[in-house]
Amino acid sequence: MNTNLQPAIVLLKDGSEQAQGSSHILTNIKASKAVCDTIKTTLGPRGMDKLLQGQNGTIVSNDGATIMRELDVVHPAAKTLVDISRAQDIEIGDGTTSVVVLAGAMLEAARPYIEEGIHANTIISTFRKGGELAAKVVEAFATTQATDTEVLRRLASTSMNSKLISASSKFLSQLVVDAVSVDAELGIKTELGGSLEETQLIHGIAFKRTFTYAGAEQQEKHFVNPKIALLNVELELKAEKDNAEIRISDPAKFQEIVATEHDIIRSKLETIKATGANVVLSKLAIGDLATQWFADEGMFSAGRVDGDDMKRLVAATGGKVLSTVNGMNATHLGVCESFDEEYLGSTPYNFFRGCPAATLIIRGGAEQFIAETERSLHDAIMVVRRSIKTTNQRVVAGGGAVEMEISRQLQEAAGEIVGKEQFLLGAYGKAFETIPRQLIENAGFDATTVLNMLRTVHAEPDVAFDSTQPESDFNRNRFAGVNIKEEGIINTHAAFVWEPIQIKLNAIQAATEAACQILSIDMTVSNPKHEQAQAQARQDHHAMQQKMANAGITPQAAAAGMGGGMGGGMRHFQGRRGR
Repeated sequence: MNTNLQPAIVLLKDGSEQAQGSSHILTNIKASKAVCDTIKTTLGPRGMDKLLQGQNGTIVSNDGATIMRELDVVHPAAKTLVDISRAQDIEIGDGTTSVVVLAGAMLEAARPYIEEGIHANTIISTFRKGGELAAKVVEAFATTQATDTEVLRRLASTSMNSKLISASSKFLSQLVVDAVSVDAELGIKTELGGSLEETQLIHGIAFKRTFTYAGAEQQEKHFVNPKIALLNVELELKAEKDNAEIRISDPAKFQEIVATEHDIIRSKLETIKATGANVVLSKLAIGDLATQWFADEGMFSAGRVDGDDMKRLVAATGGKVLSTVNGMNATHLGVCESFDEEYLGSTPYNFFRGCPAATLIIRGGAEQFIAETERSLHDAIMVVRRSIKTTNQRVVAGGGAVEMEISRQLQEAAGEIVGKEQFLLGAYGKAFETIPRQLIENAGFDATTVLNMLRTVHAEPDVAFDSTQPESDFNRNRFAGVNIKEEGIINTHAAFVWEPIQIKLNAIQAATEAACQILSIDMTVSNPKHEQAQAQARQDHHAMQQKMANAGITPQAAAAGMGGGMGGGMRHFQGRRGR
């Protein structure tokens, strides 16, 4: 009898599946590439748009973070790309498409070496070394510009040039700079109707007039130096929430009870007026009795004010939100230079001007366009906010110029080392050419021809780019990038195609780490029961969102998971469209 036989050790539950080895790494690369292929056509000023139909309705966008969030992707390794896109959006605000495309290119560069049997750790260590070298190239490539209004406007305009609103980038970039220059939180409101050029910046706070009762039209709509009462008090006669019963022996007592209720409301109103307030806002309802009373007293009132608007009013006017009128006095009131109720189209708005706040009111003819405009302005605002913090802003030339310079220098550095790392570092550097290549393809040009032109001029980085122009440190081949207006190349620095250095540094670091993380995964274990539970949870969640939509309640966008392909909650349409 053979006593050396050992019993089998069972580590996984029945039905569990596992995949491992180099073939599994290649599968993860393939899944990540599917995500990149979905989003790469949105890159740059001539990028295409995506129409997404899901639980949040119809969305038209070419914003990388929005697309990645809305795609119902389920592949576990590819989730990393969604994470870096989300992180780039939160940290910087722009470059969300570039970081995903760049990570995908790095993974594709590693694929043939994985197939040849080179260990993943060798590739990872070389890629990380390449990431450090690339960051040094960007630091040396950057130029310093005084952070004045014109520089900030150009940075905002560059961010908008890849969006639907690119045609109005000059007008909107100035609005963004003016808005960010206000040392206060910026609010954004949207109003359907009108044209994009009717978008306006209010130096103060603005919001739609809330629901009003009879008597509101008789109220004053203009005050100079108003005294603003901010309340969390209900000023309304209403039925009891719980069953209540009052027994009376004399019918005349009923009138006394009603009169007492009115007296309680009037007492509160008198207390508010005694403070000197002439504009009264409350988070809770202000009923018809109070509305008419304020109208008779020459005051303005609005109930059910949104909580976010109330918070901004507190910060901007210096008022305090009170949950009772007892003890209320003039020190609790907010102030600003003026209050007005005005119409935007057919919608009345309340404007509080002359206080440390700013509100952008976006106009447009379609809800999807307005939503995309808001997302685009958010990216530009984030870029300007980061730039305005420094006295001298360091910028890099866009249009693929900095990526071509990174590619050239890394491939030169690869030629100075020996062994497998030489080929790996060269492949990592060549991956950066994906950015200018995609810009060229999205513009409808011949990528091979234009990319060869870029390689030729970047091979002599210190030669004058335009011999007809005066000698200058900025008139150099190293600043050559893609000319998306004409098939060719252009000095993108001289053309003011500038991007803050933080965008590039963060994108390189995030893309490199994402690629290394995916390459380091050599096994995935899946539990079918757990997957079924997750699928059921997603189905229940979608069903609940549908019920909310049917009830007229707009569901909030949930933090999306990821998957190598689009899940059942999202249909994917892909095609070609001329520009």
